[in-house]
Amino acid sequence: QVQLVESGGGLVQAGGSLRVSCAASGRTFSSYAMGWFRQAPGKERDFVAAISSSGGSKFYADALKGRFTISRDNAKNTVYLQINSLKPEDTATYYCAARYGGTRYEKSQYDYWGQGIQVTVSS
Repeated sequence: QVQLVESGGGLVQAGGSLRVSCAASGRTFSSYAMGWFRQAPGKERDFVAAISSSGGSKFYADALKGRFTISRDNAKNTVYLQINSLKPEDTATYYCAARYGGTRYEKSQYDYWGQGIQVTVSS
């Protein structure tokens, strides 16, 4: 069982930067691939980024490459998402997710989810 808690969201002006964090419970965090997804009002929950259990492999949604950076600190049981050059269309609830094994793009492949954190970008 893994419990995930996101933090670091908020209201940011367009062009700014933000780092959201996801703290995981449990002693086997380093066995889980982690993903970030986001959901805007009235839209589907979309893949943002994923990172392998060791942190050695990272994957991004094509449209978001270059502005988003996923990282993890297994000693702190935490995964991060750095977002630069924020745009109003980045406004969404951001969710972290965990799955045992390799990274995946599909949200259905993740076993555990955080409650989500709101990121709002003003123009």
